[in-house]
Amino acid sequence: MSYGQGGPQSQWDPWKPHSQQPWSSGDDGTPDWAALAEASESRNKRRKLLFIGGGAVATVAIGTAVAMAVVSANSGNSANGTPTNLPASASVPSGSATPSFAPTSAPPPLNPKDFISSAKKDTAPLNADSLFPGTQLTMGDTVYKKGATADTTQCATAAGGTLPKILDANRCTRLIRATYTNGGGIAITVGVAVFDDQAQAAKVKAQAAKKAVVRSLPGNGVKNFCDAAVCLTTTNAVGRYVYFTTGGFLDGKDVTNKDTKVFRVGDDLQQFTFNQIIRRGQAQASAAANR
Repeated sequence: MSYGQGGPQSQWDPWKPHSQQPWSSGDDGTPDWAALAEASESRNKRRKLLFIGGGAVATVAIGTAVAMAVVSANSGNSANGTPTNLPASASVPSGSATPSFAPTSAPPPLNPKDFISSAKKDTAPLNADSLFPGTQLTMGDTVYKKGATADTTQCATAAGGTLPKILDANRCTRLIRATYTNGGGIAITVGVAVFDDQAQAAKVKAQAAKKAVVRSLPGNGVKNFCDAAVCLTTTNAVGRYVYFTTGGFLDGKDVTNKDTKVFRVGDDLQQFTFNQIIRRGQAQASAAANR
């Protein structure tokens, strides 16, 4: 450290208030610009370290982050670079860190059965192609080829036994049929009777338990069957639909309880028809939910 006129100068500390700044050893009274630049650089370095340190501490706790932010903001205002009147700590108001929201719940999914149980909701196009699409179907390891199809609003004309009266009494609106063969000499006709609501369909199912049949449907490569022979018939219902099967041998042989192949074909065609009606309800429920 240099000495100027008037005796020894006190040592200058850039971080100590009122300390004297260094001057050159010459007598011209000009400041030592190099020393001033070095002191200024020292101040800048220390401020950067404080800023970096404050940033690092901020990741630990919110209260400390608030305090360090005050330090950085006030560091240039105090006389000696040391902040004054700082709070000992900072705290977050209770409840602000965990906001609460009103409970919400998603609407229940639409029930596909609601759409196939009433004509008011069941408005999708309905015909033989929508119920029995394509030229064949596969159930398990068996492929069934589709034969003739038919669609009529005069339901009784496609029925036999006691079924015509039952269909008329319960106001059947349509009866759609399709015939399938399994390639092993067995043919099955599926008939789907349509009503305005589920209650009507349930009544028809109960009344058609005995001596009520849907007429077999030949054509499109399938010859007449089940005209005079004993055949397998079934009746079931889902929603506003009652579905029937009539099946047997193409060679006119009677079906007996031992003819498990015929029963299997009947089960497959019943299951397929049920699935198609349920898919119809699912498609309409999905479309309604996305509107």
